[in-house]
Order: sequence, then C-alpha cells, then structure tokens
Amino acid sequence: MSALLLDGKAVAQTVKAEVAADVASLGYSPGLATVLVGDDPASHAYVRGKRSDAEEVGIVSMHHELSASVSQRELEALINDLNMDDSVDGILLQLPLPGDLGAERIVSRIDPAKDVDGLHPYNLGLLVLDKPGLRPCTPSGIMRILADHGVSVFGKTAVVIGRSFLVGRPLALMLASKGVDATVTMAHSRTAVLAEVARGADILVAAAGVPGLVTAEFVKPGAAVIDVGISRTDRGLVGDVTFDSVREVAGSITPVPGGVGPMTRAMLLANTLEAARARRA
Repeated sequence: MSALLLDGKAVAQTVKAEVAADVASLGYSPGLATVLVGDDPASHAYVRGKRSDAEEVGIVSMHHELSASVSQRELEALINDLNMDDSVDGILLQLPLPGDLGAERIVSRIDPAKDVDGLHPYNLGLLVLDKPGLRPCTPSGIMRILADHGVSVFGKTAVVIGRSFLVGRPLALMLASKGVDATVTMAHSRTAVLAEVARGADILVAAAGVPGLVTAEFVKPGAAVIDVGISRTDRGLVGDVTFDSVREVAGSITPVPGGVGPMTRAMLLANTLEAARARRA
C-alpha cells in the first residue's frame, strides 16, 4: 500500500492564509527587504517567488539587486542601511553568494531581530538553548508539515541525514526540543552503515543533497519520510529519496517537488510577521 502523501503545497497555502489574516489585523504592513547578488537564474527565480508571496499576504517587498562585482564593503554597507531602516522588519540575503563574498560574515552583520532566515549566530544560539527566536525556514516548514498531517513526533526516533546549518543541524535540535521530544540521530555521508542507522527511524529526513541516496532499504516500514533534497537532472527535479520505491515501504512521504520547498517560502512569511510583531511590540 502506497504511503500517505505529505502535501507541502496545501500546508503552505494554509500558512499563507494565516499570515495574510494576521497581517490584515496589524494596522500596518510589515516590510521584507530582499538582497540578491549576481545573475544566477535559480536565485533570481527563488527571489521572484518570495517577493510574490510577500505581496500576496500584504507584506511590503523591498528589493535590492546588486552586481556580482559588488565588494564586500559595499554589501555590508547595504546590510547596515537595512538594519537602520525602520520600515524594514525582515532582511533576506539570497544564498549562495557569488565569487569571494563572505556569506557567513554578511549574515552575521544582519540585525538578529530582522534575520528572517534564522541563520544569524545569535538566533542559532537561541535554538541551541531552546529559547524562543526566529528559526530557519526549512526546518520550521518540516515541523509544520508533520504537525498538520498528524505525524506524531513525541517519543519517536528520528534520523536526520545531513548536518548543514541550513537544515540538518537546526532540524535535529528542533525535533529534540522540550515539548517535541523526539530522540534524534544526526547522520551524514561518513556515517558507517548509513542504511542500517536510517532503518531505525520512525521519522527519516533526507537532507544530504545527494539525488536518490535514500532507497527502500533505508526505510523502516510505516516511517514518515521527509525529502529535503532537490537536484536538477535530465529527468527533471529529483530529491534525495527514490520516491517510487520508498513510498511502498513508508507510512507517509513528501514529494519532490511539492513537499518541503513550498513550506520554506511560507515560513519566511511567518518569520517576517513574527519579526514585525516583536520589533513593534
């Protein structure tokens, strides 16, 4: 029997409707500043989508597009200006940055109160301490998908394949946090007997960026499988999970596309709303 499809598009629409209703009740329009450096087509497409989402829910989109030749100093100066601009509630720096620009240094310069990507060291520190704060969008989206589909996390065993600061590490902390209470293993490309480790999971998250890494032998029967990977191939967009075979073993599974991706964009809106409320409280 095929697994239940965890529909990220549907949940994202729910989140957007919630944000739109809350924004309409604020009495002001939150502002989201997007910063795009260079001419990478994928980055341009991502930012267009994020700006469109913002405008759809009543968030003002303020876009800043810079040449790939921009200097570190010029980019830092723009971030400083956005930090000081009271009309800006959230700052989104589209990653990766081209050339030799230091992404970590630029992200660290963003005001943590406006860090709607949740990647500033201060906000990641709050996550480690299990304190309230802005959370990275993709992990937040995964948690919402699980909740909205009634996938129980409490007391379950979770395995996260991938240890990036964008997804793997923060998601492992969120799953293990008080009140969520999963027992979490963070695996990666150098994990010995990776398939065996993965098979112990009630909730298996594939976030390694390796197309087709997770096959049916990785999956415990009835497990919830979350596919974060997305790669462009001659077969189109594919994830880290071999979907057709895994769905015959899993209890539930996210598709690619249409799973985690839409939730990342939706949670950016939720973070912008949260940042606006906190700044103006």
